[in-house]
Amino acid sequence: MSECTHDCSTCSANCAGAAQEPVPEGCTHDCSTCTQNCSSREASAADFRKKPHAMSSIKKVIGVVSGKGGVGKSLVTSMLAVELNRLGYHTAILDADITGPSIPKAFGLTQKAQGTEFGLLPVSSKFGIDIMSVNLLLPDESDPVVWRGPIIAGEVEQFWTEVIWKDVDFMFVDMPPGTGDVPLTVFQSIPIDGLIVVTSPQQLVSMIVTKAIKMAQLMDVPILGLVENMSFLQCPDCGKRLSVFGESQIDEVAEKFGLKVLAKLPIDPALARNVDDGQIELYEGEYLGDAVKAIEEML
Repeated sequence: MSECTHDCSTCSANCAGAAQEPVPEGCTHDCSTCTQNCSSREASAADFRKKPHAMSSIKKVIGVVSGKGGVGKSLVTSMLAVELNRLGYHTAILDADITGPSIPKAFGLTQKAQGTEFGLLPVSSKFGIDIMSVNLLLPDESDPVVWRGPIIAGEVEQFWTEVIWKDVDFMFVDMPPGTGDVPLTVFQSIPIDGLIVVTSPQQLVSMIVTKAIKMAQLMDVPILGLVENMSFLQCPDCGKRLSVFGESQIDEVAEKFGLKVLAKLPIDPALARNVDDGQIELYEGEYLGDAVKAIEEML
């Protein structure tokens, strides 16, 4: 190819260079601003999602996220799984909060996850909710997980690809807080069908949850709506609602992004006792009715 002009459009030779599609004129390498259907664009839109275990069957996956820790994300995850389980759906929880796994405690699980020659098996709760969490694999649930980000992200992927999730209608992924490595891994690796964003009334939390919403939008994951936890405390004597953590900001945040407010959960000492006693499945209340309806409509 001594006379090659590097212009493949005028050349009939079947060389390696000709196999490469020429870059469109004026290409900025920013595919989000381009309408050309070139191979570079196809590569940029490649699907990095991992396939679940070959023996798994999962209809819908819902991520439960927050912009920071301590706002009740795991609580909302557990309550949603319980509510839909009561309606006859087979629900499951993938606990992706590797360094702060609280799901097994809420369900009173003490046994360890078992494996077969085919893969890992989730642990079933008293009422049949399938759960996988790092605490179900550690020798002692109080052992700290002192791992770096890539290892934690890899563990989350394993919960998706190596655990056998059988006949699951709704899987809830309890996401780690923030917008770092592990949330990014979940968004990229697991086909999330919708998100529930959990927040609390403080202005600081509302600012941080905005980051979580923007990350979801950036990753093109649909948001089902917002849930505000610790929204108020109802006085047991007079019935008055007390804004313990300040006035709610959730309606303003929801309006700003065109989202629905699915629930405002009160501070409920009875619910807290259920969690502490490992009996979240026995809680009474219909706090998440709108959220449950939004999830049911996904099927």
